[in-house]
Amino acid sequence: MLEDKDQESTPLQQLGEFGLIDHLTKGFSTTQKSTQKGIGDDAAVLHFGDRKTIVSTDLLIEGVHFDLSYMPLKHLGYKSVMVNLSDIYAMNAHPTQITVSLAVSNRFPLEALEEFYAGVALACKIYGIDLVGGDMTSSQKGMIVSVTAIGCAEDKDIVYRSGAKPNDLLVVSGDLGAAYMGLQVLEREKEVFKVNPNSQPDLSPYTYIVERQLKPEARKDIVALLKKLGVIPTSMIDISDGLSSEILHLCKKSEVGCNLYEDKIPLDPTVISACEEFKIDSTLVALSGGEDYELLFAIDQKEFPKIKGNPNLTVVGHMTDKNEGAHLISRNNSKIPLTAQGWNSFSEKE
Repeated sequence: MLEDKDQESTPLQQLGEFGLIDHLTKGFSTTQKSTQKGIGDDAAVLHFGDRKTIVSTDLLIEGVHFDLSYMPLKHLGYKSVMVNLSDIYAMNAHPTQITVSLAVSNRFPLEALEEFYAGVALACKIYGIDLVGGDMTSSQKGMIVSVTAIGCAEDKDIVYRSGAKPNDLLVVSGDLGAAYMGLQVLEREKEVFKVNPNSQPDLSPYTYIVERQLKPEARKDIVALLKKLGVIPTSMIDISDGLSSEILHLCKKSEVGCNLYEDKIPLDPTVISACEEFKIDSTLVALSGGEDYELLFAIDQKEFPKIKGNPNLTVVGHMTDKNEGAHLISRNNSKIPLTAQGWNSFSEKE
């Protein structure tokens, strides 16, 4: 949990709930004009004038969403923020504030939580957001993280899941499947460590995919790029549960169908290599892996010249009439119905 095993530990009960909050957040300052009142009262006060307020929240549970045997606490703090910011960007909005709540067992000393909050602080600094509140309590089993992200946008700029139309182009940012394959590498090395605790894994060949799992980035740059290009998507969602699940969300909310082309799905070479090593189909990984936190959106066909050739964006398909359903068009031109096989936290574990 901590890299320095000989570091002196401070029991959390020594500070108490409010002393702990004060200690962990003392280095945070507010930079947003919309932050009228931050940490230190019953609630944050945010002033946006004529702009719309956007709020999203996520809950991360140890043993379900993360494994501290290979997830550094600083990375967890950073990733916990990214998960929420991604939802704000998926609305074509700009995040401005977050709240962070933790429940931890007595196995966590103060220094462990300092590491977590160091990751939160780094995310706040890089993405220009303010930490304005949260809560702290005890847990009987491990760590529970709850982050709420707040953002703003002008009404005309907000993009929902429900606006796609037949013949709209389906576009994805970045590449897919890396986070899932990074997880496979980490899980494999965890099992090796159980057998031989003296083993030191060489993760250098997997740097990209491991980083995509442990320290993902929300696609702030894509929202800025679309604005620069003068493109407003007709619908948008972030890819947290796998490409197929997210496409089906857009189809359901927009009441359309979709053709997704297998040969258009963007895959990094390291993902393809890792899939071959693990004997996993790379298309299946992209469709169902999840945790990529890329943006998936639809645009009117007339907008295509604005994004054509952009290395950050890939057209992977198009929307169809609702009655046609959602399908994957395989490399051999077979038409396969898309199914939602992405992450489900309530599925039964074997």
